[in-house]
Amino acid sequence: MSDSMMNKAVILARGLGTRMRKADDGAELTAEQAAIAETGVKAMIPIDRPFLDYVLHDLAKAGYEQICLVIGPEHDAVRDYYGNLACDRLTIHFAVQEKPLGTANAVVAAEEFAGNDSVLVINSDNYYPMAALRGLRDLDSSGLAAFDRDAMLAGSNIPADRITKFAVIEVDSDGYMSRIIEKPSAEQIAALPEPVGVSMNCWRFGPKIYEACKAIDLSPRGEYEITDAVQYAIDVLGERFKALTCAAPVLDLSSRSDVASVTEKLRGMELSL
Repeated sequence: MSDSMMNKAVILARGLGTRMRKADDGAELTAEQAAIAETGVKAMIPIDRPFLDYVLHDLAKAGYEQICLVIGPEHDAVRDYYGNLACDRLTIHFAVQEKPLGTANAVVAAEEFAGNDSVLVINSDNYYPMAALRGLRDLDSSGLAAFDRDAMLAGSNIPADRITKFAVIEVDSDGYMSRIIEKPSAEQIAALPEPVGVSMNCWRFGPKIYEACKAIDLSPRGEYEITDAVQYAIDVLGERFKALTCAAPVLDLSSRSDVASVTEKLRGMELSL
């Protein structure tokens, strides 16, 4: 039976924001946006309201009620704003990732919040389509959103040369993920059936993910990677991740050059949290 009552979402907001802090003389930012960009806290980039408000609005619209923001101990601005924000549809919780040790380590930080429940896990610097947020909520297993590569190329604000380097999802005959291919070659992409699914770190996780996150080793770049944890869950724990195909793009707010295009698409939305 579908776990349609899943109402918890975890938002990974601990990153250092290295790309956002990098100077870009060609980026179109207001003075307020530039000041926040200096801090690297992408979730707080103002588009009338903080960017994360738009993400939270859509989570509420999709049926999520309990939200956990995974932040760093230094992220007082995020805690102060969302800890005091009056919400009608959402309850905001916080989990602290003490050090920026990667996405799998960030997911473990939210283990107490999740308990034995399934949870949605997403980035704080992406704006995901409703099809992904609702679709993952209605699955009857763990899963991930597989964003149609052609739809991403056609409708996202992300440059095509970046999208072509994104990790793609290899899916078995039953529609479950067998592996994620990082930095795929043209030959690997050509060998995949259409539509080719791109991973944008939009997951539905059950309780087994925490065991997997704690079992993996540091990656070559010195982080605990959620993709490694998922592969461990598949190979060792027998977890299955349904690949939910989404023919709608994701907006990305990871650098200063992204701000103008995201602002253009989101500004003027009426928000209800």
